[in-house]
Amino acid sequence: MAELQTISPERAAELVRRGAVLIDVREADEHVRERIPGARHHALSRLDAESPARAGDEILVFHCRSGARTRGHAARLSASVNCEAYILDGGLNAWKRAGLPVTLDRRQPIDIIRQVQIAAGSLVLVGIVLGTFLAPGFYALSAFVGAGLVFAGVSGFCGMAHVLALMPWNRRTARAIQ
Repeated sequence: MAELQTISPERAAELVRRGAVLIDVREADEHVRERIPGARHHALSRLDAESPARAGDEILVFHCRSGARTRGHAARLSASVNCEAYILDGGLNAWKRAGLPVTLDRRQPIDIIRQVQIAAGSLVLVGIVLGTFLAPGFYALSAFVGAGLVFAGVSGFCGMAHVLALMPWNRRTARAIQ
């Protein structure tokens, strides 16, 4: 199958009105908090296990939050379907900027990766402040968090994300996804 072309949010909305299907390739915790109404969820992590296309689908438009994930996995997405398919240029963010409708459920927690960024950034900052004003040994906290982020980037496993996923505020999201 050919490489996927990007299309504007306006063109995507026009195709959807004509029967195309939007496919949200973000993870479930991201989709459950904010999504384009009517978009079908099919995370990239499930792509190798099953095709996002269903019988009768003629045109698919893949999207993520910013467009980077869909562009980065365009070849995999293209190979997973046997119909006309596109990438929403700029993803959900561009869809919102175009004034097109989104559903936001503020009762759901922010996605895990943002929680990791907030927690890791806070720990690094705390380590620096404590190291500066109390004892230099607290700099080790910042070094530990930095090493954990490097390990997560290299290995694809983020221990902090797994711990945060177990937190009580994220349990409701897990139930909503099922």
